[in-house]
Amino acid sequence: MTTPWGELALTRFPEDPRDRLRAWDASDAYLLRHLADEGVPLSGTVVVLGDRWGALVTALAAHRPVQITDSFLSQEATRANLERAGVEPGTVQLLTTQDPPPGRVDVLLVRVPKSLALLEDQLSRLAPAVHEGTVVVGTGMVKEIHTSTLQLFERILGPTRTSLAEQKARLIFCTPEPSFDRPGNPWPYGYTLPDGIGAASGRTVVNHAGVFCADRLDIGTRFFLQHLPDSRGSRRIVELGCGNGIVGTAVALADPEAEVLFVDESFQAVASAEGTYKANGVPGHAEFRVGDGLTGVPAGSVDLVLTNPPFHSHQATTDTTAWRMFTGALRALRPGGELWVVGNRHLGYHVKLRKLFGNSQLVASDPKFVVLKAVKRSSD
Repeated sequence: MTTPWGELALTRFPEDPRDRLRAWDASDAYLLRHLADEGVPLSGTVVVLGDRWGALVTALAAHRPVQITDSFLSQEATRANLERAGVEPGTVQLLTTQDPPPGRVDVLLVRVPKSLALLEDQLSRLAPAVHEGTVVVGTGMVKEIHTSTLQLFERILGPTRTSLAEQKARLIFCTPEPSFDRPGNPWPYGYTLPDGIGAASGRTVVNHAGVFCADRLDIGTRFFLQHLPDSRGSRRIVELGCGNGIVGTAVALADPEAEVLFVDESFQAVASAEGTYKANGVPGHAEFRVGDGLTGVPAGSVDLVLTNPPFHSHQATTDTTAWRMFTGALRALRPGGELWVVGNRHLGYHVKLRKLFGNSQLVASDPKFVVLKAVKRSSD
């Protein structure tokens, strides 16, 4: 990536030479050019919100920026890219969306996220630290910036306008007005589940901003809840890519003796899962972990893995995440252990499962979704 401060070699995480997706895009480059061309002062506290893979903070490392991200993978990519660029550890402060933000922000750079709710939550959390002199610049591809995006900046921070598009990217300029009456932050959000979905019927869900389908039960999870396995006898259960944790919570409600591990790469998701679990007073044992799938889980230590894999990475459609989740499950499961997957019919997960596990059984289906089961053989 060519920046006003030199060339950078950037990769995503986990690094995969077969991955053709770049660790930066035109919106990152546009923002960096603007900062240099306009001589934006960067001597104060520079906060970078939503940096996808660390391109922005790596380029601005000399100014000791603070990165705030919801993604464990983005944070790990940032660490690797900073090291590759020769940046001393500690030069860039790496925070998560669950950490307290800095008390004062002089420059706020926002990589517009896919989730408008996450943007609302994070701008609301940062607003008290913004002052009249704060420079606020957002960036994103044209297809990512909508009227609702601009309205959100204006409602929470102050008057907002956009730039002309360059290479299908656009900038957002916001002039903070700290004195006006801001709306309260509605996140986290909770609701009660409907009946007819097994052990989770009528239970409470807690959603932090940015979690998929944060204001209602999505139809794929509803279908999965209606067809969960009888997990009695499975001592170690994982909800992989746990989101708000309602699937793992349903399993724990059905079998209080089970040990449930909730795993997601989103800090917001794991906070949601913990909130959902605790809100329902489940008596069993649970662990909540932000990380890269089942990395770090001992091989052969799990009886059951339940997952609804994502098939997007930001705006890109990809099966890379699902493949890595299935591969991780195969390693973590004990012989005879089971992987249960719900997904859209058209994704063809049965093909991947047969290739990895040597078997795939259709448990349930409707016109949109399938629930599949794969069993780890003793020879795997």
